[in-house]
Amino acid sequence: MPEPQITEKPDGYFTCPVRRTMSIVGGKWRLLIINSLLDGPLRFNELKRQTGKVSQRLLTAQLRALEEEGLVSRKILNVMPPHVEYALTEKGMGIKTVIDAMYAWGEKELQADHPRDTIQ
Repeated sequence: MPEPQITEKPDGYFTCPVRRTMSIVGGKWRLLIINSLLDGPLRFNELKRQTGKVSQRLLTAQLRALEEEGLVSRKILNVMPPHVEYALTEKGMGIKTVIDAMYAWGEKELQADHPRDTIQ
């Protein structure tokens, strides 16, 4: 694979594909958020439960960043009390193959670290 010349434009956009990807999904908790949304839309508190120890403020910031990048959509549900639902966009679903590959790689690493443990 040729090594691309890495340059950053003034707006922070990277010309290296890996750096560009990391600038989008490399924020703290972003891949876990995307992974949680792969199974379908979730409300904020459901997403917070699934992602673990993320603070409400940080989760909100990461969701906004993913929304700005076009990976996540935000929908206000017309119920009482009002709820907000988050879902992956078509662009967001495009990263599924990457997450699947990361899962498979991580699974092998877990098995190598603890060969007798069952992965859940």
